[in-house]
Amino acid sequence: MPEVDTRPLETARRLAEDGDLDGAATILAELAADAEGPDRAQAAVGLAAVLQERGDVPGARAAARTALATGHPEFAPQAACLLARSFEAEDRPDQARAAWQAALGLGNPAYVPVAHLALARLAAGEEEAREALRAALATGDPEIAPQAALWLAELLLADGEAGQAAQALLEALEIPEAVDGPRLRVLLGIAHLELACAEFTAAVEDGGDAETSALAIELLARTLPLRGRDEDAERVWRYGLDHADEQLAAEVRLRLDRDI
Repeated sequence: MPEVDTRPLETARRLAEDGDLDGAATILAELAADAEGPDRAQAAVGLAAVLQERGDVPGARAAARTALATGHPEFAPQAACLLARSFEAEDRPDQARAAWQAALGLGNPAYVPVAHLALARLAAGEEEAREALRAALATGDPEIAPQAALWLAELLLADGEAGQAAQALLEALEIPEAVDGPRLRVLLGIAHLELACAEFTAAVEDGGDAETSALAIELLARTLPLRGRDEDAERVWRYGLDHADEQLAAEVRLRLDRDI
C-alpha cells in the first residue's frame, strides 16, 4: 500500500480540499499558535485562506498578520497579498496599500510585480500611478510588465507624451515570452501616429518651401482621421487652402483634389 502522508499540514490540506473547513482550521490554528514551530508561517497563511473561504474575515486577517510577522520569505508575502486583497474587496485603499507595501518590503521577487501593479491601481494620483507602473514594467515579468506598459502608455498618450509611451511599449516587447504582444504593437503604432502628427505639425510651423510644407499639410490631414480627429483634419486642409502663400495653397489644392 502507498504511504499516506499524515503530517498535520498535509492532513489539513486534504480536509480543506474535501470541504471540511472546520477540521482544517482546527489543525492549522494549533500549528499557527506554536511560536516555535517550524510550520507556523505556512500554517498561519493556510489558516488565513481557510478562514477567508469560510467567511471569517477578521479571523483570516489575524491569521495573515501572524504569518506576516514571521518574516518567512515565501509565506509572509503570501499573507501580505491575502491581506491586501481582503482590504481591496472592502474598498479600504489605505490599508490595502500598506499591505502591498509590506509585500514589497519582504523582497521576494515573485511578489514584486503584482504588488507594484496593485499599488498603481490604488494610487492616489496619476503621477503615483505612473511611478508604480514603471516599477512593475522594470521587473520584466512576462505577464505583469506588459499590463503595466499598456496602462502606462495609455496614460502617457492621454497627456500627449507619445515618445515616452512608445518607449514603454518597446521595453515590454523586448521581454522574453511577454504576453499581449499584439496589443502592445497596436498601441505602439498609435503612439507612432501621434509622433508622426507632431512631426508633420512642426514641419508646417517651421515654414519650409511650398512643396515640403504642402506635403506636411497633406500627411497631417490624412493621418489625423486615423486617430478619430476628422474635424482637426478639416482645419488642417483649410489652413493650407487659405494660406497667404499662393504657391503653397495651390500645392495643397492639388494634393486634396487627387482624392476627389
